[in-house]
Amino acid sequence: MNALLTLPVLLPLLGAGASIVAGRSKAAQRAIAVAVLTVVTGLSIALALVVDRDGTVAVQAGGWPAPIGITLVADRLSSMMLAVASVMLLAVLVYAIGQPGAERNHVGFQSVYLILAAGVSLSFLTGDLFNLFVGFEMMLTASYVLITLGARRDQVRSGMTYVVISLLASALLLAAIALIYSATGTVNLADLSVRMQELSPTLRSAFAVFLLMIFGIKAGLFPLFFWLPDSYPTAPTAVTAVFAGLLTKVGVYAIIRTQTLLFGTDQRPQALILWIAGATMLVGVLGAIAQADVKRILSFHIVSQIGYMVMGLGLFTVAGLAGAIFYILHHIVVKTTLFLTGGLIEHAGGSGRLSRLGEMARTAPVLAVLFLVPALSLAGIPPLSGFVAKFALVGAGTETSHYWLVSVSIVVSLLTLFSMMKIWSGVFWSPAEAEPDSTPHAVGRLGGPWLMIAPTAVLAALTLCIALAAGPLYAFSERAAADLLDPAGYVSEVLRR
Repeated sequence: MNALLTLPVLLPLLGAGASIVAGRSKAAQRAIAVAVLTVVTGLSIALALVVDRDGTVAVQAGGWPAPIGITLVADRLSSMMLAVASVMLLAVLVYAIGQPGAERNHVGFQSVYLILAAGVSLSFLTGDLFNLFVGFEMMLTASYVLITLGARRDQVRSGMTYVVISLLASALLLAAIALIYSATGTVNLADLSVRMQELSPTLRSAFAVFLLMIFGIKAGLFPLFFWLPDSYPTAPTAVTAVFAGLLTKVGVYAIIRTQTLLFGTDQRPQALILWIAGATMLVGVLGAIAQADVKRILSFHIVSQIGYMVMGLGLFTVAGLAGAIFYILHHIVVKTTLFLTGGLIEHAGGSGRLSRLGEMARTAPVLAVLFLVPALSLAGIPPLSGFVAKFALVGAGTETSHYWLVSVSIVVSLLTLFSMMKIWSGVFWSPAEAEPDSTPHAVGRLGGPWLMIAPTAVLAALTLCIALAAGPLYAFSERAAADLLDPAGYVSEVLRR
């Protein structure tokens, strides 16, 4: 069990070091990275199965007991997040290897990518606030390099915005950790869940809002999302896919973990969370409709869909949290697939602007299928996974009489379908109105190199598998939600009480 918890963090770090030692041998670097992430994926899936069967597990680094030492802990939520993140990281790495550009032209890509993977794993598995900060910094430091690969002027400018906002959020998180430690004497999450109750209600509520704001910046919540739509579209496709699929979800995970574990019912800013969820959904989708570029449309949809996840959290019921967890699982896969398909569209068409693309259903029909499946799922068309996720959230909202938020979520789903059909029509059926920005690659009916097509097709198939296995996956989500609302098992496992 110790290996299952520690290796998802240690192996990528060791792999990053081995990649650096391999020097300029691209074959060796690729072999190391693919092997490491394949093993991590297997270990993460095994960990999720073990945790679901046996309950929360924890390991104390160096044998130091909690709350003194460093704790790695996995419950149903964190193990599920780790498993799906590992699958995405592996798929995107294979895509990057097949794509002309960032991975081929930069010798440090593999090592930086593995550090990013280690940061994601640590963020999900850590049992204390300070090492959550460390996990974020590992992940973000690697992302600073990845988002500026290629060094185009617009890319560097957008990357600087991302770096500045991320550094501001990190500074605020460090300040929050210091304040919480000064008030409670601990940063261990399980211990904090006990000691927080000793503080005054006003102070607990202030900490709840402060952490919501900090992690809201990282998650891209309204009104803190302004950096995201400009930063993501300019990065290389593989990098954007990882950012879209995972980095914002780490922020959502942190919000869910801290709001449910550290604060009781009377301290959670429930009304604020629900209003933020509704505004995030609506503003994000309106921004997507106004765009005329594939990546920018998809980037605004990251913001919009985050609102659904926060909606489920804000209900603070088993049904609401279960819907949020299932929605996260569905969205990570669907959004990653859409961005990978967007990269294939640019590769085949020479541009991402809708006015410069057209009739690709005839020239690259495989791309049409690869786009349509996740696009319809994102919009919530039955019987795809997005419909199951949204239906669960609508049901949870109706049960708690939040009819206004349910209405917003339904309207946003319809507008999401409209914006997806805007891409579908402009890219695959309408004739191009102008010449592409760059020379299109010579492609066959597949639409790109097989190393780009294969992982995209696997993820598109995985979205269908999520829909087919919706019953067991939703049952898992319900068990995870029940654990979050009753964290006694988590606390006792970490503190051994």
